[in-house]
Amino acid sequence: MPLASSFTTWTDTKSWMASTPGDPGTATNARKGAMSSFAGWDNFYVIVGSAAGALTGLTFVVISLVAGRRQEDATWGVDAFTTPTIVHFGIVLLVSASLTAPWPSLGPAAILLGLCGLAGVAYAGIVIRRMRHVTNYQLVGEDWLWYVACPLVVYVALLITAILLPRNPTPALFAIAAELLVILFLGIHNAWDVVIYIAVVRANEATEGSPGTKPEEK
Repeated sequence: MPLASSFTTWTDTKSWMASTPGDPGTATNARKGAMSSFAGWDNFYVIVGSAAGALTGLTFVVISLVAGRRQEDATWGVDAFTTPTIVHFGIVLLVSASLTAPWPSLGPAAILLGLCGLAGVAYAGIVIRRMRHVTNYQLVGEDWLWYVACPLVVYVALLITAILLPRNPTPALFAIAAELLVILFLGIHNAWDVVIYIAVVRANEATEGSPGTKPEEK
C-alpha cells in the first residue's frame, strides 16, 4: 500500500509539472491547439491567396491602359481607383499567407490580422481624401459605395474579428473567410469598373477622332 501510494503521488506530481507554465510540453500543447484551430482552412487560403495574386497581375494591365491616356487623367485614376484595388488584393494575399503559417498561438496571428484591419481603415480615409480632389470626373453615389463605404465596413469587421479570434477561434475563422471573400470580390468589381470606364472613354475618343467626323470648332 505505501508503494502504491507513493507511485500515485509521483504520477500526480509529474502531471502537475507537465501542466506548469513554461514547461516545453505546455508550449507544444499550446502550439498544437493553435494549429488545430486552422486545420481544414489550408486549401481555402491557398485558393483565395492565389486568386488575389493572379488578380493583382491582371490589375497591372489596367494600369498600363491608364498610362496610355493623358497624364492628368492617369494620375487621378491610379490614385483614387486603381491603387485601392491593388491594396485590397494585397491584404487578401497577406492574410491568406499569414494564417497558413505555423503560429505558436493564436495571439500573434490575431495581432497581425488586427494590423491589417487597422491599415485598411486608415487607407479608406486616404481614399476619401483622394476622391474629394477628383475634378475631371463627376463622382456618383455608386463610386462612394464601392470604393469607400464597403471597404471601410469590411476592414472594421476584420479588426473586430481579430480581437475575437483568441477567445472564439471557430466562429472568428468563418468570419475572416467571409471578410476576405468580400474584399476579394470588391477588388474584382472595382477593377472591372475601371476597365469598362477606360474602354468607353477610349471608344468615345476614337469616334471623335475618326475620319469623316467634323472637328469641333473652338
